[in-house]
Order: sequence, then structure tokens, then C-alpha cells
Amino acid sequence: MWVWGLFIALVVVFLALDLGVFHKNEHVIKSKEAGIWTAIWVSVALGFSGVIYWLFSSGMVENPTGLTPNNAVLKYITGYLIELSLSIDNVFVIAVIFSAFKIPPIYQHRVLFWGILGAIVFRGLMIVFGVALITKFEWIIYVFGVFLLYTAFKMLKSDDSDFNPKNSWIFRQVKKLFPITGTLHGHDFFVKRMGVNAATPLFMALVVIELTDVLFALDSIPAILAITADPFIVFSSNILAILGLRSMYFLISRMLEKFRFINYSLVVILAFVGLKMLFSHQVELPEWVSLTVISVSLLAGIVASLLIPSKEEDPD
Repeated sequence: MWVWGLFIALVVVFLALDLGVFHKNEHVIKSKEAGIWTAIWVSVALGFSGVIYWLFSSGMVENPTGLTPNNAVLKYITGYLIELSLSIDNVFVIAVIFSAFKIPPIYQHRVLFWGILGAIVFRGLMIVFGVALITKFEWIIYVFGVFLLYTAFKMLKSDDSDFNPKNSWIFRQVKKLFPITGTLHGHDFFVKRMGVNAATPLFMALVVIELTDVLFALDSIPAILAITADPFIVFSSNILAILGLRSMYFLISRMLEKFRFINYSLVVILAFVGLKMLFSHQVELPEWVSLTVISVSLLAGIVASLLIPSKEEDPD
């Protein structure tokens, strides 16, 4: 358990440095700064694969699925890429939420910071229960597989432009619990009005983002469990992908219209891992196949988005 303790302590240190040192003074995150931080977080996550190799080669972490060090590294990188790619869809929704609640760019990092703290706790619990279910009930893998295929189909047919956070069930339930102010009060989540604590739009955006992330985790956790049921690999790859989500948001949220084919990449990835789960007892794919399918799908969506002009663009 000391390995888990050290990893969680490392995450806490990262978050403390982020809010207490690097972003102590609130400011608008520019694309250049977001690009640097995205590169840092991706480098940290990929560099952690060396730690994974060391832990599994030295036997310093529990290895319930009997992975070799090389296989552990491949599964970690594959799981990280799955989580990172599925986080892109999260970015689209976060942008809509910020727009709906009129959250200025200067306060968006603060909302995402506290949102990620909650996401770490919720995803940790979901991973523990997901691994326990697969370990105890082997047939549950088929349920996860069908669910991922359904999610892929729903994503293919959905239209994100129709999503309005203020019409969502989540917003209506929170509105019953707290009075809500119509305007922002600096970076405060609550403000006292006539002796009563009222939630600001900043808090409402945080709650909707938090609960929306739980819904996204219902897709991403089964997706990574299709790659491995090793709890430490699932947890570490998931958390490191989440840590990079804030900088990635500020990097690509300004280019949402350019990445219009990414949705199809996510559909392919979800469908692939869903089928992998359904046929896991009949066909055992090498890890490099999963890694290749996920990488090529993501790259193809990005390249297609950049090269194929949209209908609104002038061909000249």
C-alpha cells in the first residue's frame, strides 16, 4: 500500500504546486501557456511508464493479473491514451457549461482545479468497484462491453449543439438545494444575501462539471478495464490523464470547430474496446494492437479535421 500512498501524495503535491505556486494569481490562460503545461503533463504521464516498469520488475507493487514489466508498460500507455482521448469529449462539454453560465476565462482555471479534485475521488471509488466487480463476477465484462457499444452508437447519433446545462436534470436538482445568484461575485462560490448563503454561477458551473464528469467516467472506466484489470495501472493512468485535462482544455477549447471529426475517433475507440470486452474469452489481442488502433483512430480524427474543409468554409 505504500506505493499507492506515495502516488497519491505525489498527486497532492502536483495540485498544491499548481494552485499555490504556478497559478497563485488568477489570470487568463493563454494558448502558449496551455501548450507548455499540456506538454509537461503528457511528459510526466509518459515518463511514469518507466516507474511502472520498475515497480513491476522489482515486485514492489501487487500484480494480481500476473503482468510482465513490458506488458504492464504497454497496458499503462494504452490506458492513458484511452483516458486522454475520451477526455477530449469532456472538453467540448466543459466549454458549453462555461458559456452557459457566463464564466469569464480568468476564473475557469479555479473551477477546473476544484472539479478535478472531486473527479479524482469519484473515479478512484469507481475504479475500486469496477475492478472488484470484474474480479468477482467474470461475466460483468460482457455487460461493460455492451454498454460501451451502446455509448459509441449514442455518441455517433448525438448532437452536442443541443446540450444546454441549464435545462439539465443536474441543474434543476441543485437549484432545489441552494438559492442562486444571477451574477458573479469575484471568484467566490457562495455569497451571503439577506443572511442566507446563495450559490454563485461559479459554483453551479463547478457542480454541473463535477457530475458530468461522473457520467463520462461511466464510459471511460469500463473502457480502460477492457485493457487491464490491474488496479494500480487503471488508477494511475486515469488520474494522470485527468491532471492534464485543465491545460488541454485551455489549449483546444479555442479550436473546437477545427476538431469536428474527433467525435468519430472516440466512436471507433469505444466500439473497439467494447468488442474487445465481448470477445475477450475467444480472442486475445496483443497489447500493441490495442495501442495501434487507439493511436491511429485519434490521429486520423485530428488529421481529417485539419485537412478536410467544413461546408461553411469557402473552398477558395
